[in-house]
Amino acid sequence: MGKDLFIAEKPSVAREFAKALKYNMSNRDGYMESEQAIVTWCVGHLVTMSYPDAYDPELKRWTLKTLPFIPNEYKYEVIPSVKKQFDIVSGLLNREDVARIYVCTDSGREGEYIYRLVERQAGIDEHSGKERRRVWIDSQTEEEILRGIKEAKELSAYDNLCDAAYLRAKEDYLMGINFSRVLTLKYGYPVKNYLKQDKAVISVGRVMTCVLGMVVNREREIRQFVKTPFYRVTGRFALASSGEETNGGRSFEGEWRAVEGSAWFQSPALYKENGFKKKEDAQKLISFLEEEPQKAPVIEKIEKKKEQKNPPLLYNLAELQNDCSKYFKISPDETLRIVQELYEKKLTTYPRTDARVLSSAVAKEINKNIGGLRNYQPAAAFAAQVLEQKSWQGIAKTRYVNDKQITDHYAIIPTGQGLGALSSVSATAAKVYEIIVRRFLSIFYPPAVYQKISLVINIKGERFFASFKVLMDEGYLKVTQFSFAKKKEETPRPEEGKKEGQENDGQEEDIKCDADFLKVLQSLKKGEELSCQGLEIREGETSPPKRYNSGTIILTMENAGQFVEDEELRAQIKGSGIGTSATRAEILKKLVSIDYLALNKKTQIITPTQMGEMIYDVVSDSIKPLLNPALTASWEKGLTMVAEGTITSDEYMKKLTDFVGRRTNIVKQLNNQQILFRQFDENAKYYAKQPARTAARKEDTKKEPEARKA
Repeated sequence: MGKDLFIAEKPSVAREFAKALKYNMSNRDGYMESEQAIVTWCVGHLVTMSYPDAYDPELKRWTLKTLPFIPNEYKYEVIPSVKKQFDIVSGLLNREDVARIYVCTDSGREGEYIYRLVERQAGIDEHSGKERRRVWIDSQTEEEILRGIKEAKELSAYDNLCDAAYLRAKEDYLMGINFSRVLTLKYGYPVKNYLKQDKAVISVGRVMTCVLGMVVNREREIRQFVKTPFYRVTGRFALASSGEETNGGRSFEGEWRAVEGSAWFQSPALYKENGFKKKEDAQKLISFLEEEPQKAPVIEKIEKKKEQKNPPLLYNLAELQNDCSKYFKISPDETLRIVQELYEKKLTTYPRTDARVLSSAVAKEINKNIGGLRNYQPAAAFAAQVLEQKSWQGIAKTRYVNDKQITDHYAIIPTGQGLGALSSVSATAAKVYEIIVRRFLSIFYPPAVYQKISLVINIKGERFFASFKVLMDEGYLKVTQFSFAKKKEETPRPEEGKKEGQENDGQEEDIKCDADFLKVLQSLKKGEELSCQGLEIREGETSPPKRYNSGTIILTMENAGQFVEDEELRAQIKGSGIGTSATRAEILKKLVSIDYLALNKKTQIITPTQMGEMIYDVVSDSIKPLLNPALTASWEKGLTMVAEGTITSDEYMKKLTDFVGRRTNIVKQLNNQQILFRQFDENAKYYAKQPARTAARKEDTKKEPEARKA
């Protein structure tokens, strides 16, 4: 009987598999072995796509005549720095005594690609006489590893995912090679000379160029934004009998709005229904309300209702990266590094997930995860209460469990295991674990309940509005009080506050009040008179869009559909953002490392660099679709459709090669360098160090691109 060969993605994971198997394994060079099995590992990628010069040495030199470069058959090669480990893994794959291969690389598209490249280079396929099975797990706990091995499917069940992985790599390769070369050859000299640099290679990518475009567009929106002043009118009201015994001397504020029935309803003098464009118009309103005969304010309408606020959905990677940027001011790649470490220490489930819900299968046994958290001091009491009240039993019928919203993995949750490892992680990692735990436990608690009272006050036919809210029952909110937070939390909870890009229009929000004042408000009745203690004009101004930070850019990448105006296309790309949960942080990191974007480490605010803005203009004037989030998201949607078997690899590849070839040829024919110089000049004034204009610009545009080498 032959041996089983287990291939993990990295040594630490291989050790967890060896530990779970409980075989008496001895350490060898690059693997572990027992009588029954062998466990080995990759070290990330062992094989990569070959550069063009592997096809033809002439292609090493960058020239326009060799573009577009679209090979019929793609070549791959072993990465020199990891050749030793590849030789070990390849040798084990081909050993005659190995009968069954268990693929244990990360359970996702990239993990699939890492292994498939290795077996392809090692000469292993369905005709090799070896059984190949795929282990798909959601955490690295012993129980989950053994389940994954027991339920491992035939590797062929993941062939569509494999096809999508190969296509993603070919897409990045073709766009990177062709577009970066053609743009560098056409525009590298102008960019280099303008910035007075030694060289300038124009790096272009399917996802990263689109992200660059989003940041530059936002920056230009901010520059072009013109603040608009507006003037609101507010009134301060109290009960007509305002003695201490009645309301404690308390008053409240109401905001005027030009609703139907107002003399200013739909007036061109309005900025919005709650404010005027000019101060003198606001003063006219006050004069009208104060002139004789004066009338007492009357409660025209009073509405009393209870509002419920449900716990937010669980964390996926993008949501976690956004919160970590907000709470801890760490970058998305640092968040991914931390949550990957928590996963490898068995503390949490698989991090590279887009889902924010649980699967029905996991929901049935979720009490095991909760049970382990009774040993986690910051949340032990909450976990014990969930188990005692058995509130986890009905979770499968809630919005937090939905098999249709899960592709590869469910949301990031604590396993309830590995708590001893918390002492070995950084303080920030421990805090990240805490917010994951609290988000998880909160879904087993009831909603927070608020009592809300809304008033409409009528003075001479003009209406003032006020609403009040008091927390009656904390519900899940008591679970979300972080141990590391200051007494008064500086940052609103993720589900609260203004949405990204929301305009500051001065609209009054609910006024939080105490229980005593709420009793006074509840005693009010329709038709009751109030006293007006004064009317006031409040000046405000519109706010420009906010710059992206490292968290909001990740969320924006995830929700690229918001940029798509066409409803049909928006529906088509729903669920497919720009990039994937596994790649977004790395893309942002690369844009910063090549000096296209600047990341403020203290605030996590992202802005373009001068170089980045120049590259934006180069792409905008040559291959503009690369800046369009809708196009980028549709490519990602196509890869998803290949993985699902909805379309074939050939269909996708035909569209890809047509796009790359056609766009490359268009750029070769362009002669727009002088236009770009004017754009460079226009944007240079926004940067501290403005390069001197070069006298050689005209000469640059005349130079034969063929002679330029990146």
